[in-house]
Amino acid sequence: MKGIILAAGTGTRLNGTAITPKCLVEIGGMSLLRRQIRSLRRSKINDIVVVLGFEGDSIRTECDDGVHFVENPQFAQTSSLYSLWLARHHLTEGFVVLNSDVLFHPQILKDLLESSHDDALLICYNRESTAPLGDEEMKVKVKEDVVIDISKEMSPLEADGENVGIVKFSPAGARLLIQYMDDLIAKGSSNAWAPRAFLEFATHHKLHAVSTRGYPWIEIDFPEDYQKAVNEIYPNIEYRA
Repeated sequence: MKGIILAAGTGTRLNGTAITPKCLVEIGGMSLLRRQIRSLRRSKINDIVVVLGFEGDSIRTECDDGVHFVENPQFAQTSSLYSLWLARHHLTEGFVVLNSDVLFHPQILKDLLESSHDDALLICYNRESTAPLGDEEMKVKVKEDVVIDISKEMSPLEADGENVGIVKFSPAGARLLIQYMDDLIAKGSSNAWAPRAFLEFATHHKLHAVSTRGYPWIEIDFPEDYQKAVNEIYPNIEYRA
């Protein structure tokens, strides 16, 4: 199984201007990207691919020689679906994909990888979070522990929880996902989020939901997210590690 880190975006909502990629933001003296690489390796995933775009050379410098790269030269006009599709030749043996702007307790990655389900998505159920879902969150609807819908446009009242941004696919599941991504890209969906392809997969095959079980995590999009990550999430990760 490979680890795929999606790190092509500019992160302008966090910085105000496109200066530093979000994945290079430091928390506790270490960048988000380096933390994710460390978590993957501690979970015995050593074959790691980073999809980069904005400030790609800075991201390369942050990684060691064991990391491979895929370039998204159209990062300014595309989104995470296109970035993942560009890495499709790395996916066929099975993979776990991570959004590079997520700070998380390593246990939730371990839970996902050790899940008995071949194809699964990490979800923070509403009961595990005190923050209400809003327009920004990628919301997930689940039935009998299987994903039946995933969308930002979903009403918070219909959602069972929030997509964490970490998903795994078996070799068979990965090959099916590639077909769905091929179709979406051919139809002009290069600026869609990667969960659009996950929804297409879930519409035809079982994509199981694996709970974060209350372990701390946060997606860092805005300055207030960064402050919460520094002041609340990171201390809890260190405390519970």
